[in-house]
Amino acid sequence: MNKLFLLSGLALAISSACHAELRTWPDPTGPSQSDFGGTGLMQMPDARFGREGEFSVNYRDNDQYRFYSSSVVLFPWLEGTIRYTDVRTRKYSNDEDFSGDQSYKDKSFDFKIRLWEEGYSLPQVAFGKRDIAGTGLFDGEYLVASKMAGPVDFTFGMAWGYPGNSDNVGNPLCHDNNKYCTRGESHDAGDISFSDMFRGPAALFGGLQYQTPWQPLRLKLEYDGNNYADDFAGSLKQSSHINVGAIYRVADWADVNLSYERGNTLMFGFTLRTNFNDLRPAMRDNPKPAWQPAPAGETLDYTTAANQLTALKYNAGFDAPEILQRGNTLYMTGEQYRYRDPREAVDRANRILVNNLPEGVDTISVTEQRDHLPLVTTQTDVASLRKQLAGQPLGQEETLKQQRVEPVDTAAFGRGYRIRADRFSYSFKPTLTQSLGGPEDFYMFQVGVMSSASYWLTDHLLLDGGLFTNLYNNYDKFKSSLLPADSSLPRVRTHIRDYVGNDVYINNLQANYLSDLGRGFYAQVYGGYLETMYGGVGAEALWRPLDSDWALGVDANYVKQRDWDDMMRFTDYSVPTGFVTAYWHPAKLNSVLMKLSVGQYLAKDKGATLDVAKRFDSGVTVGVWAALTNVSEDDYGEGGFSKGFYISIPFDLMTIGPNRNRAVVSWTPLTRDGGQMLGRKYQLYDITSERETPVGQ
Repeated sequence: MNKLFLLSGLALAISSACHAELRTWPDPTGPSQSDFGGTGLMQMPDARFGREGEFSVNYRDNDQYRFYSSSVVLFPWLEGTIRYTDVRTRKYSNDEDFSGDQSYKDKSFDFKIRLWEEGYSLPQVAFGKRDIAGTGLFDGEYLVASKMAGPVDFTFGMAWGYPGNSDNVGNPLCHDNNKYCTRGESHDAGDISFSDMFRGPAALFGGLQYQTPWQPLRLKLEYDGNNYADDFAGSLKQSSHINVGAIYRVADWADVNLSYERGNTLMFGFTLRTNFNDLRPAMRDNPKPAWQPAPAGETLDYTTAANQLTALKYNAGFDAPEILQRGNTLYMTGEQYRYRDPREAVDRANRILVNNLPEGVDTISVTEQRDHLPLVTTQTDVASLRKQLAGQPLGQEETLKQQRVEPVDTAAFGRGYRIRADRFSYSFKPTLTQSLGGPEDFYMFQVGVMSSASYWLTDHLLLDGGLFTNLYNNYDKFKSSLLPADSSLPRVRTHIRDYVGNDVYINNLQANYLSDLGRGFYAQVYGGYLETMYGGVGAEALWRPLDSDWALGVDANYVKQRDWDDMMRFTDYSVPTGFVTAYWHPAKLNSVLMKLSVGQYLAKDKGATLDVAKRFDSGVTVGVWAALTNVSEDDYGEGGFSKGFYISIPFDLMTIGPNRNRAVVSWTPLTRDGGQMLGRKYQLYDITSERETPVGQ
């Protein structure tokens, strides 16, 4: 009956498509997501990739599984997928006191790499790996080719492991080497393993996706390479290797899916999508200052300076601006708080200043600061700027004469006209702490409000504190019995349940002394309650050459663990911890930042953390990190090593005005004690971001 119903529905859809407005087949709507997440047919992958920056959230549901996945195209040739699978037929644990009646949850990571692009006669070819880090329930790899012919996209490939379990051709590598004849049944949770690559059963698969004349509707057909005989959910009956499906595009950002698989099973779901490169702020902003040059005076007078300072603060976005003239240069300094692109702020400042320049000034010098640290000076030739603003004859345009140089220290010149900086500031921010996929409960979280205040005692000494108020959390489900009984690691993070049991506590209360040492060297020393779980003292130094694609930093700390029963006190546990960190932002890798930190962690384990982040045109950043230390997998516990994923979203994509702040959504599969770093609030690399070459320059 189900089969008849689905086939009737597909026939109706095809009939509707044929009676739709006839025209040549429409512009393609692009690749679609598979059941597992990532571009593909249904159960099988294809060789397609979405546009760079494509981000999707996917849900698929049938009698045995629910698949929750998220996929992102990091580069035109690389796609990554994170997936949670809810196995509806299995319990997470036989111990109901431990995990209750929660069904089994499996975490996995996939990737797909394009080997070459489609040409006139050759197909596009890709290699992919499923379940690279997890228990290996869906572990497999594949080579696949796709070729477009009009409205039909054909796919053919070979899969090993789970997607190739039918073994319909046998593993060709097994004939030459017996080690390729068998495959491990599973991995330890959290392991990243390539030891079973191209081993075990292998199967050919294929299919097509058809773009109907009716733009919203696409149809799919595939030959499944799996036989589901050894499925984790139980041996699943397969009446047919042919799967059929339909995709209906509800909107540019949403698809709904329906398919009939294995000849006996309905699968339905949806995909929500966006493209991180296409997102743009829907902001309202004051127009740039107009080119309205006034007669030049001999010197800068009070009235003119007052008007300029007001415009610098509220139009150009410079807090505590200061203006002074020395010789033939007009200097302006301030902390730019509004624009993510510093060039916008500098351009506005130049327009404000050039309209009322004193006689003899031929250079405007704008120095950007952050937390009273001078970061970069932009020097602009006045004559060149005036030509640009006045307009240049077609064909005679000249490039603006402007350069970024090491910051100019105007303190030696004395005080100019200024708007005094507010030494005291405060804020209230909602916070969300979350953990997905734990054995006790799939989603654990805490919602609260962080009330923060800071006061600058001097231009270099900052007092900062934060008071956290808990609104709700379900971390009471987090059980310490997760840890191995014989673990040699001190519990540096797994007391989280005890900390979040406090409804109100001081999150941090510290003093920071920051200093510019010159020639790209910056330093800070700090002490106090540094984060929720630790307090102590430390220091950091950073060498960041101006407009360089690299930087080098070092931090050293001595901290004690805060007492969760009395947050103003400490436990007996103390540890020296610190890292040497190299930052690399290669210009040819499309806005990628790689950060490698080597040193000692909070549990006194030693190792390295690699963090790789990709920034898209909209400013959205997607990053992954992993920490490998000298802790054994047995001591670390489930997960094998620390790892995580995060998305950093600029606030101005969600607000109506320019804003430099960001919201960070992070995901860590499991909280363990190995590979844990101190959570310092102030980090010099973030503070000195203006020293990075502006994007597009």
